Amino acid sequence: MATYYVNNNAQDNGDHEVHTSNCSWLPEPGNRKYLGVFTTCQEAVEEAKKSYPQSNGCYYCSKACHTG
Repeated sequence: MATYYVNNNAQDNGDHEVHTSNCSWLPEPGNRKYLGVFTTCQEAVEEAKKSYPQSNGCYYCSKACHTG
């Protein structure tokens, strides 16, 4: 289980990245939205898509959900 957040600011390609709470690339508190505690990054990305339909896992902390 891990705690996940989504970046409120989109990347250049339009993706809103999903990060774990201990990721080195976790956005500052004012630039992220708490998603919750999940067993997998897939669950966290699905939750993020409720707010940001174009969401993607972080390459570094949620690599299994990173689509490029």
